[in-house]
Amino acid sequence: MTAASSESADVLAADAILVKLEGSVATIELNRPPHNFFDLAMVELLADALDRLEADSQCRVVILAAGGKSFCAGADFNSRPDSDRIRNPNKTLPVYQEGIRLMRFAKPLVAAIHGPCVGGGLGLAMCADFRVAAPEARFSANFNRIGVHPGFGLSFTLPRVLGPQHAARLLYTGQRIDAAEAHRIGLVDVLATPGQCREEAAALAHEIALSSPWAVQSTRATLRAGLVEGFRQAVARESEVQAYQMRSPDFKEGVRAMTERRVPRFEDRPKEVGRD
Repeated sequence: MTAASSESADVLAADAILVKLEGSVATIELNRPPHNFFDLAMVELLADALDRLEADSQCRVVILAAGGKSFCAGADFNSRPDSDRIRNPNKTLPVYQEGIRLMRFAKPLVAAIHGPCVGGGLGLAMCADFRVAAPEARFSANFNRIGVHPGFGLSFTLPRVLGPQHAARLLYTGQRIDAAEAHRIGLVDVLATPGQCREEAAALAHEIALSSPWAVQSTRATLRAGLVEGFRQAVARESEVQAYQMRSPDFKEGVRAMTERRVPRFEDRPKEVGRD
């Protein structure tokens, strides 16, 4: 992105990702309303946008926001063919490989979360340095509740940010928590006033942008030492386990129950299905 485009949105791939650079702060908006379900192409576009902003010396901080009702409701399992769910257990899922690219981004990233942030959408939000949430935001790492191992690096990023106990509770239960609880346990850094989520995320971004970009990026690199490699190892493990569990009756039941808005009815499964 060049300085000439800094005052206008750069629309990518049927408007799925919108990018705008104003002064030293860029905003990337997920634009697949109402729920911003992601797929490989969308996450790849997001990673591409971050790569361009990393190379643009005008940009110092990026805000990740979303239009529509949800920040990101994760992947839409109901719209994916069965062939997409059965993966090579020896390979990291391509969408998680794009997640590694997000984690490699060298500049500060602030997520502005205005609505539901679920599953892989929460994984996406955890790639940010800071999370600013509207009071109506809701958070859920719902993978176990639909019968599958967590993904998008959450088995690594949640314990790193929340500590092992809070992370385990969210991962085991798939519990949906509100913004106030998310703020209490450290998942959210700023609990915004009503109607001011994006504005308060921008205020934080502009405050960061006042500091020396060289100093900020070097400090960030120190604080995040080992983060990319830890994330890489986590998504490799997540991909391996999910490749087996997404073949299971539990996963089918979990997705069906989620669609029907009821409690799932799971049964014990052979150990090899879970690849413990």
